[in-house]
Amino acid sequence: MEREILDTKRKALKINLDSKIYGTFAEIGAGQEVARNFFTAGAASGTVAKTMSAYDMTFSDAIYGVEESGRYVSQSRLQKMLNHEFELLNQRLLGDKYCDKTFFAFANTVTTLNYSKTNDPHGWVGIRFQTEPHGEVNEIFFHVKLLDTDANLQNNVLGIIGVNLVYAAFHHHQNPKEMIESLADNLTVGSVEIDLISVNGPAFKDSNNILLNLYLIVKDFSSAAIFDAQGKQQQAKDFLYKKDIMILRTKFGQKSLPNFSMLNKAVAQFEKVGSVEKNNLSVMIEILLSNVLSDKDENLEEIDLESVAARALEMCKTGNLVIVSNFARHNKLAKYLEGSKPKSVGISTNINNLKFVFNSSNFGENYSSQLLAYVSDTFSKNVKLFAYPFLDKKTNTVITTKNMPVTKEAKPLFDFLIVNGYISDIEDYSDVDVKTV
Repeated sequence: MEREILDTKRKALKINLDSKIYGTFAEIGAGQEVARNFFTAGAASGTVAKTMSAYDMTFSDAIYGVEESGRYVSQSRLQKMLNHEFELLNQRLLGDKYCDKTFFAFANTVTTLNYSKTNDPHGWVGIRFQTEPHGEVNEIFFHVKLLDTDANLQNNVLGIIGVNLVYAAFHHHQNPKEMIESLADNLTVGSVEIDLISVNGPAFKDSNNILLNLYLIVKDFSSAAIFDAQGKQQQAKDFLYKKDIMILRTKFGQKSLPNFSMLNKAVAQFEKVGSVEKNNLSVMIEILLSNVLSDKDENLEEIDLESVAARALEMCKTGNLVIVSNFARHNKLAKYLEGSKPKSVGISTNINNLKFVFNSSNFGENYSSQLLAYVSDTFSKNVKLFAYPFLDKKTNTVITTKNMPVTKEAKPLFDFLIVNGYISDIEDYSDVDVKTV
């Protein structure tokens, strides 16, 4: 049965008219955009116990505690807000009047576009809630990137997505995929990106956070999801800022495990040529949902996400970080990582992928323009490619950058990248390495 999509006002009013739902709104950064929607819908006294905005850092610290990192738009600040506000509900709202209430605390901490339009608009949004009076606590939170080029539009988006979250918590928690889809209700395509989501509590006992973050990619909320060695989802900029990152690209459908021997050689080479300190190095395995040798769109809806999630967890257990993405080309991966402002990036990849890119017959018109864009996006921010060889079984020849076929249109640019160290062969490989690639 197809899900009914209510407009924002009807969602807010339906919550307001439910006499059992009662809680607080704490919003920092944009304004009281979410609370405003509940007030303007009518009957808000049935839902809103308190709203507040502690904009001044001194007030905010006095209420929620000091942020040691100095960053107030952070997961840590959101969690402190949710903890504090939900605890107050249970401390203050006692007696028969509240005995049949299911409490919630909604919070967000956000930075919208500044006057000079020089910042990175983003934020953390979350809710802590009960599904029954005096019940155990559940939680949903996510990270958003605000993509509109006007602060007022961003404020409006926050108001809508906040209402969507409150409504989803009480009406869609039984179906987490439907819950995620509902977060985009009444939003313009391209106005927001959700690149991390987390759920926990008894209402989500059967949910898998890795799977939910992969679902964000399938539904075009995001293009990638990052997990640490424990399989916990991480926000890219928080995790990769100023890091030296080495990535091994793999396809989700490949049957064998990655060639860790070749990866270790690539890591050692990256450390050497990039003067990388080990304590600043993040090694990641990328699991691609799309075909790395094709620009054709694949139907991500048909991918077995449970198998991908199991693969991701398997790779996490190797002690490496994992990124699951839909980046068909190296340049798309490089542009994504650029947003996290890493110190440097190394990408370990099969030379067969480069063979495809530097062959004009694989592309249509304007190949030169496409190749220039590929090179510019890939190598503009201290990125190096480390190509591992493959064995051409027809000729029994090992293919490296030295004998890789390159069409004449691409040869001068390819030579430039080789001479200047942007593309390097992985050195000291063995016959076993080549045969297992």
